[in-house]
Amino acid sequence: MRIITHKAISQYARLHADARLALDEWYIKTEKSQWNCFSDIKQTFNSVDSVGNKRYVFNVKGNSYRIIALILFVPKIVYIRFIGTHAEYGKIKDCSTI
Repeated sequence: MRIITHKAISQYARLHADARLALDEWYIKTEKSQWNCFSDIKQTFNSVDSVGNKRYVFNVKGNSYRIIALILFVPKIVYIRFIGTHAEYGKIKDCSTI
Protein backbone atom coordinates (compact mmCIF):
# COMPACT_ATOMS: atom_id res chain seq x y z
CA MET A 1 0.00 0.00 0.00
CA ARG A 2 1.14 3.53 -0.69
CA ILE A 3 0.71 5.72 2.38
CA ILE A 4 0.04 9.43 2.09
CA THR A 5 1.99 10.68 4.05
CA HIS A 6 4.71 9.48 6.40
CA LYS A 7 5.26 13.09 7.37
CA ALA A 8 2.07 13.00 9.47
CA ILE A 9 3.46 10.10 11.48
CA SER A 10 6.86 11.75 11.91
CA GLN A 11 5.36 15.01 13.08
CA TYR A 12 3.01 13.31 15.52
CA ALA A 13 5.81 11.12 16.89
CA ARG A 14 7.90 14.21 17.62
CA LEU A 15 5.15 15.44 19.92
CA HIS A 16 4.35 12.01 21.39
CA ALA A 17 7.65 10.14 21.62
CA ASP A 18 6.04 7.19 23.39
CA ALA A 19 3.98 6.53 20.23
CA ARG A 20 6.91 6.52 17.79
CA LEU A 21 7.64 2.78 17.80
CA ALA A 22 3.99 1.78 17.51
CA LEU A 23 3.35 4.29 14.71
CA ASP A 24 6.43 3.12 12.83
CA GLU A 25 5.28 -0.51 13.18
CA TRP A 26 1.83 0.44 11.83
CA TYR A 27 3.47 2.22 8.89
CA ILE A 28 5.75 -0.70 8.01
CA LYS A 29 2.97 -3.31 8.21
CA THR A 30 0.63 -1.12 6.17
CA GLU A 31 3.23 -0.33 3.53
CA LYS A 32 4.00 -4.04 3.03
CA SER A 33 0.33 -4.96 2.72
CA GLN A 34 -1.70 -5.41 -0.46
CA TRP A 35 -5.23 -5.02 0.85
CA ASN A 36 -8.17 -5.63 -1.47
CA CYS A 37 -10.99 -5.41 1.09
CA PHE A 38 -11.79 -4.86 4.76
CA SER A 39 -11.20 -8.52 5.66
CA ASP A 40 -7.62 -8.18 4.35
CA ILE A 41 -7.05 -5.27 6.73
CA LYS A 42 -8.52 -7.36 9.59
CA GLN A 43 -5.93 -10.06 8.91
CA THR A 44 -3.17 -7.50 9.40
CA PHE A 45 -4.77 -5.45 12.20
CA ASN A 46 -7.40 -7.42 14.11
CA SER A 47 -8.71 -4.39 16.00
CA VAL A 48 -9.40 -2.19 12.96
CA ASP A 49 -12.93 -0.81 12.54
CA SER A 50 -14.72 0.38 9.43
CA VAL A 51 -16.53 3.66 10.12
CA GLY A 52 -18.02 4.23 6.67
CA ASN A 53 -17.14 6.35 3.66
CA LYS A 54 -13.94 4.32 3.07
CA ARG A 55 -12.59 5.35 6.51
CA TYR A 56 -10.97 2.88 8.89
CA VAL A 57 -9.90 3.34 12.51
CA PHE A 58 -6.74 1.66 13.76
CA ASN A 59 -5.88 1.23 17.44
CA VAL A 60 -2.21 1.99 18.03
CA LYS A 61 -0.11 1.20 21.08
CA GLY A 62 -2.72 -0.76 22.97
CA ASN A 63 -5.51 1.67 22.07
CA SER A 64 -3.64 4.67 23.51
CA TYR A 65 -3.60 6.27 20.06
CA ARG A 66 -5.81 6.04 17.00
CA ILE A 67 -5.30 6.51 13.29
CA ILE A 68 -8.17 7.27 10.94
CA ALA A 69 -7.29 6.45 7.35
CA LEU A 70 -9.13 6.71 4.08
CA ILE A 71 -8.29 3.59 2.09
CA LEU A 72 -8.72 3.22 -1.66
CA PHE A 73 -8.28 -0.46 -2.44
CA VAL A 74 -8.01 -0.32 -6.25
CA PRO A 75 -5.11 2.14 -6.48
CA LYS A 76 -3.71 0.73 -3.17
CA ILE A 77 -3.53 4.10 -1.41
CA VAL A 78 -3.91 4.88 2.30
CA TYR A 79 -4.51 8.52 3.25
CA ILE A 80 -3.82 9.30 6.90
CA ARG A 81 -6.65 11.63 7.94
CA PHE A 82 -6.14 11.73 11.73
CA ILE A 83 -3.63 10.65 14.34
CA GLY A 84 -4.46 11.30 17.96
CA THR A 85 -4.96 10.00 21.45
CA HIS A 86 -7.95 7.93 22.39
CA ALA A 87 -9.39 11.01 24.14
CA GLU A 88 -8.91 13.23 21.06
CA TYR A 89 -10.57 10.57 18.92
CA GLY A 90 -13.51 10.50 21.32
CA LYS A 91 -14.25 14.16 20.53
CA ILE A 92 -14.80 13.44 16.83
CA LYS A 93 -18.50 13.48 16.02
CA ASP A 94 -18.36 11.63 12.70
CA CYS A 95 -15.21 9.77 11.63
CA SER A 96 -16.58 9.15 8.17
CA THR A 97 -16.25 12.84 7.30
CA ILE A 98 -12.60 13.26 8.24
